[in-house]
Amino acid sequence: MAATIRDVARVAGVTPSTVSYALSGKRAISEETRKRIQRAIVELDFTPNAGARALALSQTNVLGMFLQFQEDEFAPAMLQYVLPVSTTARTHGFDLLMVTDPDVDAAIRRTTSSAMVDGVVLLDVTYDDPRLDPLRQTRQPAALIGYAKNADGFDAVDLDFGEAARSAVDHLAALGHRAILLVTPPRHVFERGGSYAWRFRDAAAERAARHGIQLHILEGESRQPALSEAMHAALDTYTDATALIVHNDATIAALPSLLHARGLTVPDDLSVVGMFSAEFGTAFSLPYTAVDTRPEALGEWAVSRLIERIADPERAEKPQVRLIEPGFVDRGSTRALS
Repeated sequence: MAATIRDVARVAGVTPSTVSYALSGKRAISEETRKRIQRAIVELDFTPNAGARALALSQTNVLGMFLQFQEDEFAPAMLQYVLPVSTTARTHGFDLLMVTDPDVDAAIRRTTSSAMVDGVVLLDVTYDDPRLDPLRQTRQPAALIGYAKNADGFDAVDLDFGEAARSAVDHLAALGHRAILLVTPPRHVFERGGSYAWRFRDAAAERAARHGIQLHILEGESRQPALSEAMHAALDTYTDATALIVHNDATIAALPSLLHARGLTVPDDLSVVGMFSAEFGTAFSLPYTAVDTRPEALGEWAVSRLIERIADPERAEKPQVRLIEPGFVDRGSTRALS
C-alpha cells in the first residue's frame, strides 16, 4: 500500500498536521523538523502533491542530464548510457531534463541558477572537462559518468577500462594467439580527451607485451566508407593477426558484414573479442565474445549517489571516484590455436 501522511508523521516523529504544514508551506517549520520529514518521505517513497513538495522541500524532483552528441561519433553508443540514467531516476521518483546546448556555461547557469533541477548528471566526461568548473559554482550536486583528472567534489563513476583490456588480452593469450589487431576508438576521441580510449589501449599494450604478443593498433573510424576502408587495409597489412579486439562501437556494429565481404568466418579464420554492452550486442545482433561495458551499472550508481546527496547532503558520504568491474560474455567467437 502507498504511504500516507500519517506514515510520514510516524517515521518523522511529528504530527500529521506538521507534515501537512511542511508540504503546503502554510506555516513555518523548523529546519530540523523539515529535514526529518524529508528523510521520512524518501524512506517511505511517499508521493505528495508535486507542487507542494517542490515548494516545501525546495525540490523539483528533476535531474538535469548534460551531454553532447558529436557529429563524428556513433550515436547509439551514447544512447545506451541515457536509458539507465532515465530508468534509475524514475525509480526514485525523479524526471529527467536532457540538456544538449553546446554553450556549456550558459546551459549550466540557466538550469541551475533558476532551480530547474535538483542535481546534475554529466555524461561523456573528458579527461580535462571544461564543464566541471562551472558546475563547482552551483548549489546543486553533480555526478559524473566518465573519468576526469580533477573530479574533486563530485561523485564519479566509470568502467575499469584497464581491467577490460587486460581481460580481453588474457583470454586470447590463454588460447595461444600471438598476434592481435586492436581497433581503438577514432583519433578524435583521443584528441577530445576521452580517457577511456587510451586507458584501454595502453593497458592492452602492456598486457600483450607481458605475454609476448605482437599487438597491432589501428585507430578506427566512426563513419562509412572510411570505417570499412581502414579495416580492410589493416587486415591486408597485418596478415599475421589471428584475433581482433574491437574497442570501437561503429566498427563492431559493422564487423559481421565486413568480414562476410572478405569471406572470413569467425572463429575459424579469425577470433573476435568485442567491447560492448549486452543491450548493444542484442540491438546489432552481434555474435561476438565481449567485455561487457555495463552502462546500466554506471547509470544506476551515479544517479543513486546523486539522489542520496540531494535527499540529505549532510549525511551523504564523501564524494568518491569508482571504477566498475567489467563483465565478460563468451559467445564462442574465439578458438584455441593448435
